[in-house]
Amino acid sequence: MNDTRSIKISRYLSKHLRHAPSRIGIQLAPGGWVPVSELLYACQKNNFPVQLSELKEVVAQNDKQRFSFDETGTLIRANQGHSVDVDLQLEPAVPPDILYHGTGRTAVKSILSEGIRKMSRHHVHLSADIQTARKVGARHGIPAVLIVDTAAMQQEGHTFYCSDNKVWLVDMVPPNYLKVYGQNPVWF
Repeated sequence: MNDTRSIKISRYLSKHLRHAPSRIGIQLAPGGWVPVSELLYACQKNNFPVQLSELKEVVAQNDKQRFSFDETGTLIRANQGHSVDVDLQLEPAVPPDILYHGTGRTAVKSILSEGIRKMSRHHVHLSADIQTARKVGARHGIPAVLIVDTAAMQQEGHTFYCSDNKVWLVDMVPPNYLKVYGQNPVWF
């Protein structure tokens, strides 16, 4: 499969497994799972036919590991990033002491004042490394990376989760746990 086709399938899956499942007539079960057969049928019915082999390749080759199959290979889901109501059935996890959040430079002042909010998603997304956070930030213009003091947050009772593709999730990050990467390490 060529890159253009792979990207189109990935975008279609993101849209319908994370944001608009009802638009193609599928329903997310607990955990965000959808039977593969139902997804393929819905794609076909909505004039976007996808072969099982293509679906498997997109799941296996996606650089961000956005999707996963269950252990039987009969169910598929988006690993995180949903705007529709879904319980991903994630277990609380202990994060590293520091995580990172990528954003556009224009949002930094507001974030340092208000914290990081989940907006239309279920969780705030955090990265375990600076490079990933920088890539995320680049999607929003000139990238900025924020350092999150997750050790202090956890001590204060914040609950973290880790998705199947190793994105760290939390309900929100108050501003006092943030600092800008590259500035003096003073907590705000």
